[in-house]
Amino acid sequence: MALLLHLETSTDTCSVCISDNETIIDCKETHNSKSHASLLAVFIDELLKQNQLTYKNIDAVVISCGPGSYTGLRIGVATAKGLCFALKVPLISVPTLQSMANNALKKCHGQLLLCPMIDARRMEVFTALFTPQLDYVEKENAAIINDHFQHDYLLKNKICFFGNGAEKLPESIKTNSNCTILDDFKMSATGLVTLAFKKFTQQTFEDLAYFEPFYLKDFVGK
Repeated sequence: MALLLHLETSTDTCSVCISDNETIIDCKETHNSKSHASLLAVFIDELLKQNQLTYKNIDAVVISCGPGSYTGLRIGVATAKGLCFALKVPLISVPTLQSMANNALKKCHGQLLLCPMIDARRMEVFTALFTPQLDYVEKENAAIINDHFQHDYLLKNKICFFGNGAEKLPESIKTNSNCTILDDFKMSATGLVTLAFKKFTQQTFEDLAYFEPFYLKDFVGK
């Protein structure tokens, strides 16, 4: 048994999940913005108590490492690293967009390519493209949304779009017969579970001293 604690703070969602190997034990989350700093530690505490567990039971901490919200990622990674240092357990990172694709698999039926999209302000999104096996077709990138977005792939493939950035898709893409949009997609730490357990079994851990979130773009303060 490997008890893994999963943290998802890369967007407005604050989500915490506990798993036993690849089995989800429990999850607690909210989709309200700017709640990470006040709720993350509370959710962790409550989840452990609700399931008669203690911090000493945790075998590794898993973090959704980005891209996404600069502040959300910073809070999540700081919390994860602090727990790892205190408990002397390893840190596992999972790319946020791949975790999103893992969650969307349940609803994107058939041999569709998976296109997670995170709102990056204006007409820009953080995105990538995955096969149903969660292999990369296109790596993480910051893309401008227009009529040509994923045009070449849409010519030959059915694509499932999801995430808060999908709202920016123009009508020309939404009405394309190869386009499917998940309107009810929610971010969740549950998408980390199977990907993280694979890394745990392979002992693919991060260096606590040097690990940083994957921001993709440089932070620009207002």
